[in-house]
Amino acid sequence: MPAFCANPALRHAATACLLAALAGGPAAAQGQDPGYFIPNQGGQRPAQGQQQRPAQQPAQRPPQQQGQAPRAGQTQAPPPLPPGQQPPDAVIGIVDVPEIQRVSTAFNQVRDEIERRRQRLNDDLQREQNNWREQQQQLANQRATLPPDQLRERERALQDRITDSQRIFRERSRAIEQAAQQALVEIEQALGVVIRQVAASRKVNLVLPRPLVIFNEPPFDLTEEVAQQFNRTLRSVTMPPEGAGAEAAAPAPGPRPATPAASPAPATQQRR
Repeated sequence: MPAFCANPALRHAATACLLAALAGGPAAAQGQDPGYFIPNQGGQRPAQGQQQRPAQQPAQRPPQQQGQAPRAGQTQAPPPLPPGQQPPDAVIGIVDVPEIQRVSTAFNQVRDEIERRRQRLNDDLQREQNNWREQQQQLANQRATLPPDQLRERERALQDRITDSQRIFRERSRAIEQAAQQALVEIEQALGVVIRQVAASRKVNLVLPRPLVIFNEPPFDLTEEVAQQFNRTLRSVTMPPEGAGAEAAAPAPGPRPATPAASPAPATQQRR
């Protein structure tokens, strides 16, 4: 089977297109600063259990080491030509990766599912933030009537709730991103296999992505054939179920007054 020089470019194009499409959902909870503060804390924001994490960059793939078998979906680098031997004549094919993704049932299934999960996360976050506002307003209204100790205890309870909720929402957002990345890998590998199969059937030994081509005659375009075969090969992607964290979205009762410490239980037998 011929080796295709443009396979890394095709992989990069597929990755960029999928990430751009999946990034269009509602705002994720990770990294957001809701701007809330606990009353009677001098305007300070609640302490976060962790510092803000920067956006994670896609992991760089290590280069294929000599003698190591390629993983599924990867193209093994061809051996160098012997001295004096000319490379074969280029038989060129062109593939429009964004168009293939647009008509792909698997790609659209993943995109719709990621958008649904992000929308649910955003709705849960909005409900939780409204709950924080209501509890803060209740504390502000009760400031003149509650004893100082009881007021401080309620403020601490609300602060702990906000901190825990933010952590849970960050974990849910991270799980959504991981599910999208896993689906991307499966789509990327399957598309690479199909492109190689179609190219081999056409005796093509050099495949270029559409953005690199200014003009071409229609016979050079493999997009439609690749799209049809890709839909037959991969109709859907099995995604992991949504992780835990729904407890952050559940409505919680407001702060309760401090409960007095229970007195020690009486002994079953009294000594004489």
